[in-house]
Amino acid sequence: MRKTHIQKATIRIETQPGLSAQVDWKEDLVLYNRSGQRFQINLFLYVLGFSRWKYIELTLDRKQDTLLRCLNNAFLSSEGIPHEIWFDNMRTVVDQSRTQFRKITWNQRFYEYSKDAGFKPIACRPYRPQTKGKVEALARTVEQLKVYNGEFDTLDDLIDLVFEFNEELNKETSQAIDGPPILKFTAHEKEHLLLFDSKLLTTYTQDVLSRKVSKESLVIYQKNKYSVPVRYIGKTVSLQAVADELTIHYNGECIQRHLLSQKKFNYDSDDMQEILKSDVYRTKSDEEIAQYVQENLKLYDEFY
Repeated sequence: MRKTHIQKATIRIETQPGLSAQVDWKEDLVLYNRSGQRFQINLFLYVLGFSRWKYIELTLDRKQDTLLRCLNNAFLSSEGIPHEIWFDNMRTVVDQSRTQFRKITWNQRFYEYSKDAGFKPIACRPYRPQTKGKVEALARTVEQLKVYNGEFDTLDDLIDLVFEFNEELNKETSQAIDGPPILKFTAHEKEHLLLFDSKLLTTYTQDVLSRKVSKESLVIYQKNKYSVPVRYIGKTVSLQAVADELTIHYNGECIQRHLLSQKKFNYDSDDMQEILKSDVYRTKSDEEIAQYVQENLKLYDEFY
């Protein structure tokens, strides 16, 4: 008697607002700048299941500290945490992968982080890409970044391009939800996310980022820019975020502190005065520049 082969069907299951997110990496993406210099980067990918709202961050490694920092940044950007997050069986998350015959063993540090954050971690079954289809689709989408080959100069330029690309994806119409993710996120999902203690979560991350100070005397952290004194233009500085503060160091010395914010430009008033005095306002008096700074910092706060 001939056996009948039954083909399994895959059904797409939509989640409730605030229920879940999916996380993965786009590994070893190679891009070239205007000078032909090769940049091999990784992209942290985070997608909310209901709204398809996305958070993408460029990294140079996939260490556990980097993963936790990226998760913190995703939570800060969305101002909340879903009830569950689906992960691939990455070594920074699991010590022993889930199989048909054995249960998963979570990495202890990661599991403690998940408990303090308030989400339930879920490991995708190996060779079942449909269980994280949303983030798999995003991994294919970010291949579009290759159109920027020859369109940037520095790593900071590339970081900026990735965040701009992320914002564009959240504003574009998604066929899966028949609208832009940002609209569905703000209207229907954001309010269902869990609150979290950002100060507690930053205790898990101890990594330091290196950034080159731009000619505008700014450095990029996440998608936003923060000022430093003009004498550090062109130099490589170290950035570290602890709780709600960003500290910037050069050769071991703290040269600036900023409160972390969602504003695109974050200027210290003394830095802005130095920047103006070194450029278009070099002929103005200190008093005139100081007045201009105070007026325009308010405008920056309102506009950005």
